[in-house]
Amino acid sequence: MNQEQRQEIYEIARNWIYEAGAQIREHMNEPLGIEAKSNPNDLVTILDKQTEKFLVDRIHQTYPEHHIIGEEGFGDTLSNVDGTIWIIDPIDGTMNFIHQKRTFAISIGILHNGVGEIGFVYDVMDDILYHAKRGEGAFKNDIKLASLDKEKKLEEAIVGMNHFWLCNNKVVDYTVMQKFVRTIRGARTIGSAALELAHVAEGVQDAYLALSLAPWDVAGGIILNKEVGGIVGDADGNPWNPLERSPAVVANPAIYGSIIEFLKEGRK
Repeated sequence: MNQEQRQEIYEIARNWIYEAGAQIREHMNEPLGIEAKSNPNDLVTILDKQTEKFLVDRIHQTYPEHHIIGEEGFGDTLSNVDGTIWIIDPIDGTMNFIHQKRTFAISIGILHNGVGEIGFVYDVMDDILYHAKRGEGAFKNDIKLASLDKEKKLEEAIVGMNHFWLCNNKVVDYTVMQKFVRTIRGARTIGSAALELAHVAEGVQDAYLALSLAPWDVAGGIILNKEVGGIVGDADGNPWNPLERSPAVVANPAIYGSIIEFLKEGRK
């Protein structure tokens, strides 16, 4: 994808995100038609589905040759990353959306032949757009984000991670993660992976760990982080795979290796 193509797609996608966000704000106090998917806490609403369909319809109309991976089933089933792929989460943080009416985001990552070209994370209620184009840096609205602090120490780090790391789980020995939490400066969770990744890119949080994330949860935020020097991988330190659900680690490069060492120590 050349710079001209990237700029055109970026501008069109940005306009669609703002339009989708306005529609969510307009209709969010109407009956949401809440349903559970894989478990009682994996929720979806009418607006999740409507927002994804809105975005998918416009992509198909404008770029019929592009592929789509979407959370709510309006995309394609892909076996490779050839061509241009839009990875969409229409409302990341649906539980926050339902219960709190804030702290949720629209996330879009656009890849070309497996390379992240454009990333968006839109905090709908605070009207903050984190955005990036490959090789041009990452931004919070109009403010360019600085490269991540290469002198950061693990003992000074604020890490996003939910409480399941500290309970019995299938990924890592929770007692090792208890030691990890005692090592870092503090742990946080806000309930939206996309916003957690945006905060890592912004440098207000130093890492984010997740036991299991789908591509749509993180694609936009991963592209943001790569533009500021963040490192992305799974719990074993392997590169992120945009076609698979897996544990995820996104971190400042100064502490990424130390986090992976903790995870390897407790890996099941």
